[in-house]
Amino acid sequence: MASESPVRQRQSPRRRRDESSRSPSPRTKRLRRAQGEREREVGRSRDREDSRGGRDKIRRREGDNGDHKRRGGSGREETVERKRDDERLTRKRRERSTSPLDRSRRSPERASASRHDEGSNARGSGEEPDGEDDSIARMKAAEEALAAKKKEEPSFELSGKLAEETNKYRGIALLFNEPPEARKPNKRWRLYVFKDSEPLDEPLQLHRQSCYLFGRERRIADIPTDHPSCSKQHAVIQYREVTVEKPDGMVEKQVKPYLMDLGSTNKTYINKEPVESQRYYELREKDTIKFGNSSREYVLLHEGSTD
Repeated sequence: MASESPVRQRQSPRRRRDESSRSPSPRTKRLRRAQGEREREVGRSRDREDSRGGRDKIRRREGDNGDHKRRGGSGREETVERKRDDERLTRKRRERSTSPLDRSRRSPERASASRHDEGSNARGSGEEPDGEDDSIARMKAAEEALAAKKKEEPSFELSGKLAEETNKYRGIALLFNEPPEARKPNKRWRLYVFKDSEPLDEPLQLHRQSCYLFGRERRIADIPTDHPSCSKQHAVIQYREVTVEKPDGMVEKQVKPYLMDLGSTNKTYINKEPVESQRYYELREKDTIKFGNSSREYVLLHEGSTD
């Protein structure tokens, strides 16, 4: 026994070297694994505290194992919350660890959007975008146009023109449109028809509507003129509301009759004088109207007229 002890003493350093070169024992592996799990759990708890703002309060177990447990009867809910937090952290790590190649494969829309944001940020807050300038300019232009429109007043001079657009009645396009100031007359105007200075039939009533069309087209004419020299739509008598100044300086609105030739071939005459087409001419009491080469004459009177 005394002779073997020196051998054991000489071989002990070699055994220690051999033991250090061999793989760790299962017990050592378990200890290292437990230590690694503790470290990972500590990191997870810190991340959860940072992300949730202290909503979940974690306490460590007393002892060397370092396991965590919660107080109360909500152990399952806390386990579910812990799993969700772990999943969130895992997704965040994956997003942060995306390779440059994956970043370069982003969709064109996201890339263009990011470039647009960068460009807008690069311009700085001191410059205004062109779109805002354009919108302000458009608003100012609209306000000016509205103010100018309010200042405009209807013109009642004898240079009125027909509207460019046409409307239809009974399938026929009319050569005129009534103006905005069209009104029904207040007086009972009448047309007395004469041929060779002899009266014909009963007088024509001209107070039931705001305008009367003369022409050969019976489907649309209010007062037919069947003479061959008359046009299908020859002329129109239009009642218009106008502003009139009285002798005492007061101003009032009155509805007066006007005559317009609609571009007829053989013209329209007031008191034997031809009128220009496409213009309004005011009619007065006892005026005589004639259409084309017809021998008929129309005298304008009202119920208060005197012979």
